[in-house]
Amino acid sequence: MPEDATVEPLIDRLAAGLDRMAPPRPAIEGRVVKFDGLLIETTGFPASPGTLTSVDTQSGTPVQAEVIGFAKGQNLLFCNEPSAAIEAGARVRVIPGGQNAGVGPELLGRVIDASGLPLDGLPPPATRQTWPMAGRLMNPLARQGVEQPLDVGVRIINAALTVGSGQRVGIVAGSGVGKSVLIEMMAHFTAADVVVVGLIGERAREVGAFARKVMTGEAARKICMVAVPADRSPLLRIRAARRATAIAEYFRDQGKQVLLIMDSLTRVAHAQREIGLALGEQPTAKGYPPSVVSMIPSLIERTGPGLAGQGAITAIYTVLADGDDTTSDPVVDTARAILDGHFVLSRRQTQMGVYPAIDLPQSVSRVMGDIVPPDQVKAAQKLRRMVSLYLENRDLMLMGGYTPGQDAELDEAMQCWPAILELIRQGPHEPADLATSAARLRQTVRMTDTGAMA
Repeated sequence: MPEDATVEPLIDRLAAGLDRMAPPRPAIEGRVVKFDGLLIETTGFPASPGTLTSVDTQSGTPVQAEVIGFAKGQNLLFCNEPSAAIEAGARVRVIPGGQNAGVGPELLGRVIDASGLPLDGLPPPATRQTWPMAGRLMNPLARQGVEQPLDVGVRIINAALTVGSGQRVGIVAGSGVGKSVLIEMMAHFTAADVVVVGLIGERAREVGAFARKVMTGEAARKICMVAVPADRSPLLRIRAARRATAIAEYFRDQGKQVLLIMDSLTRVAHAQREIGLALGEQPTAKGYPPSVVSMIPSLIERTGPGLAGQGAITAIYTVLADGDDTTSDPVVDTARAILDGHFVLSRRQTQMGVYPAIDLPQSVSRVMGDIVPPDQVKAAQKLRRMVSLYLENRDLMLMGGYTPGQDAELDEAMQCWPAILELIRQGPHEPADLATSAARLRQTVRMTDTGAMA
């Protein structure tokens, strides 16, 4: 028998024995120095921002807190349960692996919270891999381009605001104009391989209703939902947004075409505003501290096309325009600057009963010209002009202040408005594919050309 065959097992047994004899590694922990109901100050211990900790309470049930910074030799933590029964001197322990998210195909068809725990009453997902919650940096020059259209199942978007695979789009709207129904349609009808939905800071009732509508049938097998309602800690809301993005990044790395829907980016910004103000940041426009402006691009830039051989993340972010302010709101303005397009929903169109209420003249897809034929781009531009002319002069026409024949383009828009409405209107359970949508657009524009000639 060779000498190595007897020596190697002996070395392995000696190493195992030494491991058993070695003293256990000391736990990384500290003590609570100050607590104001939300922000915890502790004695210093080695931990970086994003580290999860367990904090002892009077009730005996520990609560979680996340390290958000440190100053003057003390760590600053944000508690996940406001007004928890935390005493001065309470022990704080580091939770291993808190900066990673469990990922894998086991998440498909599941509804989880910001910590990865199930909300659907099933056992916890048995994920075997992890992904950094903060994502992985990518060389921007090595990324693929947005070159192929993505079928989202909504006719007016497919036809006149075509979305590319890997594009980042914002749905800008006030409250109650139909953005939830629109993202439900996209979640059900999209042609993506995987759909990741992040419901951040929404009403608990709306979270339950959305899950019941979306997580049904065959479509549910490719959907993963991360949900944190509005009554949870702001840190949990931000963590849910990062977890949803991390899950989407993992599937993109596996070569999948991923649709990430986040409802809403504004609630994530509100959560960061609460944390920033608690840390003493100076508020700026509408009370938003500078950290909000820096957080939004860092979250959005994690999506988009991957490297060669990878897939792409097409991201849809809803942006709540407070008071229907779609121009000067800081979150709307920041998102509009970093995204590859935006769809504005019109309250006026909802009052007219036109759903989905996409305001075509104010909406834009910045990649449409690169991914569809030139004749479709030209047809979409003409449709946009027709809609704008009609809506701008509708009140004047209803009051009898316009006489047909004075403006040929306006006459054309008036004559073909019923056909334009038929193109825009779509029921929530009626999918429309890319080819059919483009054909309907060309037919509608050709109808206006025929009307003008007549």
